[in-house]
Amino acid sequence: MAEKTVLVTGGAGFIGSNFIHHLAETRPGWRVVNLDALTYAGNPENLRAVEDKDTYSFVHGDITKEEDVASALEACGDGPLEVVHFAAESHVDRSILSGLPFVQTNVVGTQILLDQCRARGVERFVHVSTDEVYGSLGDTGYFTETTPLAPNSPYSASKTASDLLVRAAFHTHGFPAVTTRCSNNYGPYQFPEKLIPLMIANASEDKPLPVYGDGLYVRDWLYVEDHCEAIRVVLEGGRAGEVYNIGGNNEYPNLEIIRMLLAALGKPESLITYVKDRPGHDRRYAIDASKIQRELGWQPRHTFEVALPKTIAWYQSQVEWMQRVRSGAYREYYDRQYGS
Repeated sequence: MAEKTVLVTGGAGFIGSNFIHHLAETRPGWRVVNLDALTYAGNPENLRAVEDKDTYSFVHGDITKEEDVASALEACGDGPLEVVHFAAESHVDRSILSGLPFVQTNVVGTQILLDQCRARGVERFVHVSTDEVYGSLGDTGYFTETTPLAPNSPYSASKTASDLLVRAAFHTHGFPAVTTRCSNNYGPYQFPEKLIPLMIANASEDKPLPVYGDGLYVRDWLYVEDHCEAIRVVLEGGRAGEVYNIGGNNEYPNLEIIRMLLAALGKPESLITYVKDRPGHDRRYAIDASKIQRELGWQPRHTFEVALPKTIAWYQSQVEWMQRVRSGAYREYYDRQYGS
């Protein structure tokens, strides 16, 4: 009998799949049910290493559909259940083109999930959010859990709305929810529309590396393995109703990261191509993670100097994975494994 059952939404995505791998390594007795709609960024190939384990099962479904959420909860059985909610539309550029899919998944989907989980009587619900809900920082200061919410993109606005729905579920119904807000993640299995894998892919093929504006937008970078460990720590010991910021203590301008990648790959800086800035581009994000360190004893294990080369090496060793993701061919794997 499994020690614990955890329903993971969006477990075929970048952070979700890394989290499932993390649980398989650190909590092998836990049973994991993965609910994922397999949109463009959800790749079942990310979970090849665990898909045959007795403690893992996959449910193809959409959190915006009540019947799909109900099916996933039924697959979890009748025993004690905890939920980690990753499923979200997450790319800012796509939200600028159209905000509606972000509202549908991030807002409506989260409310449907909350309602269904409350009816099921889940024992813990961890809502995985982002530091982008806080808006933009100046040259100094850090986001804390009490920083006012001031989202500046359709994506971050939809995540802010989902955060507030989770807060309301706790205050109105006593629902045992906790929210985490992380800085920019990087590492294996990230869809190559995001900065680091996109730049690695383009540089490897000697293609231009598009840089928004002056390239001096600063982000705090968090290695995905550290993030997954933090989420597990919150799942196990976080206080219901609380928010925990998770940061990597690695602040860098985008342009500096791109230059690091080019140097590591032995490619010329002439590949850097400045493009028109995106609307509403937040200048700087930086996380104060002292609360989770103080209360739960977590702190990041990886520095950028160690984890960035590790990340580059992973993508260089996964050329076929990258090609299949970029071409959409990875979807054939799902059809073979589970049927279309």
